[in-house]
Amino acid sequence: MKIKPLGERVVIKMLESEETTKSGIVLPGSAKEKPQVAEVVAVGPGTVVDGKEVKMELRVGDKVLISKYAGTEVKLDGQEYTILKQSDILAVVE
Repeated sequence: MKIKPLGERVVIKMLESEETTKSGIVLPGSAKEKPQVAEVVAVGPGTVVDGKEVKMELRVGDKVLISKYAGTEVKLDGQEYTILKQSDILAVVE
């Protein structure tokens, strides 16, 4: 199945966070922070808000930095994705 976001929404897949600290301590699953870096999987066509066109600035494959609790998490075909608005993305990681 394929996800096609509507309007100014973006589908992202969270990238795995590190399982050990810099000093070599292995973290259990409950101690890990939710990752904030994700990869863009799909991008909507954009939308019009108050008569002004909102263009999509992201492309599939971009790595982005998001707010910790932004978006809606969905599970599709065994994979976990997050759907959020383009405005919830803080930056593109280069």
